[in-house]
Amino acid sequence: MQVTPHSHALVPEGVFVPGEGGVRFEALPPPTQGEVERLLRVVRHRVLRLLEKRGALPAQGPEDALQAYPAHSLQQRLRWTEVDVRPPPNKQPRCALLEGFSLHANTHLHANDRQGLERRCRYGARGALALALALALERLSRAEDGRIAYRMKRPLPDGTTHLLFTGLELLRRVASLVPPPRANLTRFHGVFAPGAKLRPFLVPQAGAQEASAGLEAAARKERMKERTPRVDWAELLSRTFDVDVFACMRCGGRRRVLAYVKEAGGVRAILEHLGLPTAGARLAPARGPPQAAGC
Repeated sequence: MQVTPHSHALVPEGVFVPGEGGVRFEALPPPTQGEVERLLRVVRHRVLRLLEKRGALPAQGPEDALQAYPAHSLQQRLRWTEVDVRPPPNKQPRCALLEGFSLHANTHLHANDRQGLERRCRYGARGALALALALALERLSRAEDGRIAYRMKRPLPDGTTHLLFTGLELLRRVASLVPPPRANLTRFHGVFAPGAKLRPFLVPQAGAQEASAGLEAAARKERMKERTPRVDWAELLSRTFDVDVFACMRCGGRRRVLAYVKEAGGVRAILEHLGLPTAGARLAPARGPPQAAGC
């Protein structure tokens, strides 16, 4: 039950060339075995350089606990000095394997296979943590010594069928699957990127909207330029809590701003007159990380 980071990429078998009033698609031949192997060497070099830069390699790793769990799993996965007991995979076309890194580029979908394309998109966009927990719950059991036994999908060459973990060890493995905050797990590149100039010509439109996709994109761009980047507090409250502060609860009319009270004395006098607390909420003392409490 080791972390095996990987990504799924859905790539068109060609390029989109802009033309008069739209774009045209130029098909390209599939990649050769040599091209796949060269790409894997580039990926391996850049991934290792990024891991070293972030402290996941070598063994000292980062100080943050949430970052340390993926780093520990990566170090266990990428043991360059140890012999891998697993047999090498069968040789397949347009597939490459290099020192723990692998690249599979031999999956093809026909242009008219819309259901197959939808299944492939859903497979690539599924949540890693949700899928791992769903599979783990079916394979987890309690061993006689109290540890948690995880039944592997395939036994190892030595006949091992289960991996044993303590509760803390299992939580570390699961925590390593939690994505970092504010990170997009599904990304679009090239002509499919949100800001690509050719995207309006590629996004499916309905009926008459298809002919005016370019004009709508230009108008939308102009509106974005005119829009002020600052959002006032009333709109923020409406977006966050679905509360319209300008709607009067008594008469149903609309309120309007008469003045902004910024002086502390005036604010305190108004709050006291309304019978509201004048002191801010007392902040709870800061807590240390769970590791410090022995959890």
